[in-house]
Amino acid sequence: MPVSISHTPICQKWNISSSTYRILFGNFIPRYHLPTKLSLFQTFPPNFNLSVHSNRNHNTLRRFSAEKSIQSSDHESIEARKAVSEILKESGVSEEESLEMALNSPKYVKMLIDSVCELDESSLWDSWKIEKEDIGSLSFKEKVFYMAKEKGDKGILPFLESVGLNQSSLMHVARYLSSEKLVDLIDKLEARRGGLNMLDSKDASFPYLIESFPRLLLRSVESHFKPLAEYLESVGVPKGRIRIIILSFPPIVFYDVEKDIKPRLKALGKAGVGEQDVGKMLIKYPWILATSIQENYVDILSFFDMQKVPKVSVDHAIISWPHLLGCSTSKLKSMVEQFAELGVKNKKLGQVIASSPQLLLRKPHEFLEVVSFMEQLGFDEESIGRILSRCPEIFAANVENTLKKKLKFLSELGISDDNLPRVIRKYPELLVSDPNTLLPRMRYLLKIGLSKREVASMVKKFSPLLGYSIEEVLKPKVEFLVCTMGKPVRDVVEYPRYFSYSLEKKIKPRFWVLKGRDVECSLKDMLGKNDEDFAADYMGIGRMLVPPIPGGNK
Repeated sequence: MPVSISHTPICQKWNISSSTYRILFGNFIPRYHLPTKLSLFQTFPPNFNLSVHSNRNHNTLRRFSAEKSIQSSDHESIEARKAVSEILKESGVSEEESLEMALNSPKYVKMLIDSVCELDESSLWDSWKIEKEDIGSLSFKEKVFYMAKEKGDKGILPFLESVGLNQSSLMHVARYLSSEKLVDLIDKLEARRGGLNMLDSKDASFPYLIESFPRLLLRSVESHFKPLAEYLESVGVPKGRIRIIILSFPPIVFYDVEKDIKPRLKALGKAGVGEQDVGKMLIKYPWILATSIQENYVDILSFFDMQKVPKVSVDHAIISWPHLLGCSTSKLKSMVEQFAELGVKNKKLGQVIASSPQLLLRKPHEFLEVVSFMEQLGFDEESIGRILSRCPEIFAANVENTLKKKLKFLSELGISDDNLPRVIRKYPELLVSDPNTLLPRMRYLLKIGLSKREVASMVKKFSPLLGYSIEEVLKPKVEFLVCTMGKPVRDVVEYPRYFSYSLEKKIKPRFWVLKGRDVECSLKDMLGKNDEDFAADYMGIGRMLVPPIPGGNK
């Protein structure tokens, strides 16, 4: 309850007027009575510092005033949000949703508060005519409520702000949606009706989508969004990825499944695109549905035909990397010319783009950085061309972040700079192998008793060594070598190529032939010969005979 300043304890006890009190203390109302005998002309002790006490009181008063202002502001905000919630409920929104929207539309709420305060300060409420209401008796919440009604947005503005739209776009988008019911718009964003919940309205991209395509919210859930979602799922697009397609290619929302989408995907059948490929391609590059992209496909086919690249290679490249359909032929030409300088043309070019189609989208200077890196390692153009044909992924890698780090790894393994070109020439895949797969293989070889120097020696002799799986290749062959053949594990140091041969088709059959004849020989002699030479040397005949394996067929 407000307290009259003229009746405050200070005024009564100090005998000062209300006007003087306001000059001294503003609107501060003290909680406690001061001593009865204290007056403005009280004599203080010599050691009493009035300035200190007055400053302290002034700071206290200022802090108290600020706290009261904040409390007042908070109260207004709470009441205003309640009013906005009431407006939203009038539009059919549930109480829970209305409170959430009111809480998530602070700028709209502030706009209403400022408008109400302006009318209060200017005493302009009398110009308002509200049926059956006495303006003077309205609470702050009621004033905000009527102010929101006067704005006439029917709750659409706080709804749009609550889903993340910028203030600069709110009015523009709201104009598109003025004829829509708020509950219908909300239903399109919620899972219970199978609407635009697929877009995830909490996603950072969602507000920009609505700002750019406000008509999206005018589309019917039943006759448009559901058929679209069902069709995308039918061609292999996981339900959780539909939103990515729509956010990446918003025009799809305005396409008719039967008239637009199906015919355009059918046209891609010329590229050998099967039903099993459509979903993957849409996830990677939904712009394949654009008319201009489909027209570009004809130009791309014509370009590669002139380059004498097999169509099957082009089709494979497009299916695995549909982004190519959005690339101009002039851009493709600039990269194809770079490949040609390294001797990669025609069928070789087809092999490269089928394996790593993303190379065609690289900038020429990025490709040349890798070429320069390879030249610094001592490779000439012909060798670089061969490496490009065998492992094109290298030329899509970053020199600093990938290639140089792999060189450092190989150096730490014990391979000298002089041996690096030889190792890479024989197995260039090492430059793009994941260290998380190479290191465990290295540790496994150390665990079975080999030294780091011996492993380095093995890699020099047989570069693909660290490319083999532990469980599928290294471990079973080591176990057969030691446990069945009875040879020391260090035999593989002299002949690491042992790991390249099939255990079932070559190692075991030849071992059982030699064991049956009680013949001892090195791994190289056992496996390095072709079938004819092996049969001639160890069996005295001109072709390989495979005896039954003891213990049955394994």
